Amino acid sequence: MATRKKRKYIFVVGGVMSGVGKGIASSSIGTVLKARGLNVTALKIDPYINVDAGTMNPTEHGEVFVLDDGDETDQDMGNYERFFNTTLSRVNYMTTGRVYLEVIRKERNLEYKGKNVEVVPDIPFEVIRRIEKATEKADADVTIIEIGGTIGEYQNIIFLEAARMMKSKNPQDVAFVMVSYLPIPSKVGEMKTKPTQYAARTLNGVGIQADIIIARSEVALDHKRKEKIALFCNIQPESVISAPDIDSIYDVPVNFERDNLGAILCKTLKIPSRPTNLSAWKSFVKKSKSPSKEVKIGVVGKYFDSGDFVLSDVYISVLEALKISAYHLGAKPVIDYINSKDFEGPQREKNLQKLKEYHGILVPGGFGSTGIEGKINAIQFAREKKIPYFGLCYGMQLLVIEYARNVARLKGAHTTEVDPKTKYPVIDIMEDQKKHMEKGSFGATMRLGAYPAHLKKETVARSAYNEEMISERHRHRYEVNPKYIPDITKAGLVFSGTSPDGRLMEIAELPERQHPFFLGTQFHPEFTARPLNPHPLFTRFLEAALKRIKPPIKIAGKVGGVKQNTIA
Repeated sequence: MATRKKRKYIFVVGGVMSGVGKGIASSSIGTVLKARGLNVTALKIDPYINVDAGTMNPTEHGEVFVLDDGDETDQDMGNYERFFNTTLSRVNYMTTGRVYLEVIRKERNLEYKGKNVEVVPDIPFEVIRRIEKATEKADADVTIIEIGGTIGEYQNIIFLEAARMMKSKNPQDVAFVMVSYLPIPSKVGEMKTKPTQYAARTLNGVGIQADIIIARSEVALDHKRKEKIALFCNIQPESVISAPDIDSIYDVPVNFERDNLGAILCKTLKIPSRPTNLSAWKSFVKKSKSPSKEVKIGVVGKYFDSGDFVLSDVYISVLEALKISAYHLGAKPVIDYINSKDFEGPQREKNLQKLKEYHGILVPGGFGSTGIEGKINAIQFAREKKIPYFGLCYGMQLLVIEYARNVARLKGAHTTEVDPKTKYPVIDIMEDQKKHMEKGSFGATMRLGAYPAHLKKETVARSAYNEEMISERHRHRYEVNPKYIPDITKAGLVFSGTSPDGRLMEIAELPERQHPFFLGTQFHPEFTARPLNPHPLFTRFLEAALKRIKPPIKIAGKVGGVKQNTIA
């Protein structure tokens, strides 16, 4: 009889406040352990009643990250996939709503055989079942479980209780990492450990002792504070890992390995010591630190009215995909977020002229009518002035609308999402989606997840992928209306990617002889960009953008600047 594989579990929890980098810490821990030859997977637990992230406002929750199987998840799932260079599935994501829904379903189906169903222990048992299912599916040596929120919040108590139960049953197989924040009050000028001490004691209050504390702060911890945290939080000084602010998230695994975090975790979990091979990762990080030129990209969209703190969360996968391809091309990406409403109204022409400052223009995905005419005007400007343009999802639909209006002469062409009575509905909702809309059903009802596409020969898309068939992830309801494809293609736009049956348009482009890069995708290529495997379309877009630099500019300083730019 075969010996059952010994599974190990690492729970990552947050102390003091949210937003200090639990997702990056979890991703980096997994990267370090994978470099030791271990098979690693990860789960994200969101303490929301929402069943998935699809119905959450991106300005509040951040980007909705879509998996191959169509699950709409938290943006941290994107971090796991990028850092691990892997593909995850819906078993790797859970919410409070998803857990309760399953327990209630089982109760209604008499699967509890008539016994009382209670929050404790039945909800934690369901959490544990899901963790073990994801572990078995990945055949993982180590499973990293990130619990959303902050210690002390009511919402994540059931998840902490599940973690405590697992630790109680198999003490040597479960470890706890607390990512905590150490403030430096400006009027005091000294790093304070007391909030972290309280966080550790709050964690103790639910029966859990942190094995490792990752101390986030503006600057590195000194030895005195490491000893103080160790003394009052009941751990060894070497188990206090300093995590100061850095320019690039991709430095984190290297820094963790430098502080022997991998070795400490292996010792805690009784995992035999193995050599570490981070050479490929370090090679990528080295590229990010030695760019020879600067490429300036303007991202034209909405969600830009609430301040800089919103931006990186809403479009984080787009930002990372641009960075990754730029680094591999030896360039520093300087990315400005531009409010599309700047290209509407009396200042329109003046502001459009300022787009000439950019080496490339990108319009990301989105929904609704806000700033839509400004986006269309920016796309027209990029097409006419031969500025490389890349449209993602909505950005492709607007590319088709712009081309239909201004080249195919379908005056007033639009999407029925914005103008249901347009004379030329070149973008329309899919027939099967109309049924959902009529019923008022919106959650998880879009075209979601990975779909295959066929690429035409002698096109930019085919050249970039160097493949005839591809698979990419979708998240949308509207499509190019087949009725108008003949008129639009006759005017010169090429639909270089289609569904295998030719019914759905997946990629639209202009030939390179007409434009250096004018291409849009109905899918979201940013979801599959990886540090060790940049996405070919992002790379091709940036190659075209770099050709606008004359002469090449030698640069120095921080890597990958991002800012909001209101041009008006």
